[in-house]
Amino acid sequence: MPRWLPRALVLALALYACFQLGSWAFHQLIGLLVNILLAFFLALAIEPAVGRMAARGMRRGLATFLVFLTVMVVSVGFVVLLGSMLAGQIVDMVENFPKYLDSLINWINQTFHTELSRVEVQDSVLRSDWLRKYVQNSATGVLDVSATVLGGLFKLLTIFLFSFYFAADGPRLRRALCSVLPPARQTEVLRAWEIAVDKTGGYLYSRGLMALISGVAHFILLEFLGVPYAPALAVWVGLVSQFIPTIGTYLAGALPMLIAFTENPWYALWVLVFVVVYQQFENYILQPKLTSKTVDIHPAVAFGSVIAGTALLGAVGALIAIPAVATLQGFLGAYVKRYDVTDDPRVHGHRRYGEAVVARLQKALQHKKEQGEQAPPPEGGA
Repeated sequence: MPRWLPRALVLALALYACFQLGSWAFHQLIGLLVNILLAFFLALAIEPAVGRMAARGMRRGLATFLVFLTVMVVSVGFVVLLGSMLAGQIVDMVENFPKYLDSLINWINQTFHTELSRVEVQDSVLRSDWLRKYVQNSATGVLDVSATVLGGLFKLLTIFLFSFYFAADGPRLRRALCSVLPPARQTEVLRAWEIAVDKTGGYLYSRGLMALISGVAHFILLEFLGVPYAPALAVWVGLVSQFIPTIGTYLAGALPMLIAFTENPWYALWVLVFVVVYQQFENYILQPKLTSKTVDIHPAVAFGSVIAGTALLGAVGALIAIPAVATLQGFLGAYVKRYDVTDDPRVHGHRRYGEAVVARLQKALQHKKEQGEQAPPPEGGA
């Protein structure tokens, strides 16, 4: 046996054990790493506001605390408004449930010539096995829901704590990162950091402004139609349509349409028409102007980045996909050399008919010439 073979086996086993240990640790800490990544992007988003306040003489810790306090107050206010709206609607539905049930039973009796009564229907429902099983499953699922809520609150607290430290100690973190790099690499890291701050902050502020405009526009419509809980519904439409990628518009418009339908079915139709028209106005007029200097990326690229982020990190990846791609695009744009495009109709997708005819003739002549060259020479006579 060669001398090096036992050492090689020991080294291979040690490397395999280290790989397995690292893989196990990564899978155990994947949740924490995702929370840290989300906290980092949140810190980048609030960095412009914290930087402006710190430039005016305020301590970064206090500036970061004020920004987070504002975000928390707005979030709690939104949850309270939405919760009061949902609670009011649930109470109204419970109070009017006998009326809805009577109207449904009368329609069934008139249409299918039956003789149903509300008392019989209620007794059959209350004595049914599926209701008993549903109540039992709901009672056993209360603990699961409570654990999920507590876990979500703990994750939210973790994200806010890391974001606070990243934003408050941003200069110290940059100095610590640059201290282990040569000067040339330090410049590139600082450039990437600045681009990330600009793109992420610009994405957040442009979305916030569009959410404000969308909320005001929908509030005017809902208030004009007399739909209840117009302020809460307007806030819901503004936030959900802007901060939930791809399907946010449909989720945002569904709730106002449902509430409007309870008042008048025609109101729901008006809300649907307004949502569709406003979405076109936002996509083709408002959004290009607001995002031209912040996250100007192609809609297909944005949609693809959202799908890729969702496949990699789920909902967190969908939230940070667009600012991450915008940051990468801005960083690469600083190093990719660009040239002026020639004034050729084919660049714009146009091709003159005469040029196409000439091209086809040239191709046919070339093909005929090649066939003539490939033909065998004629045989000589006797």
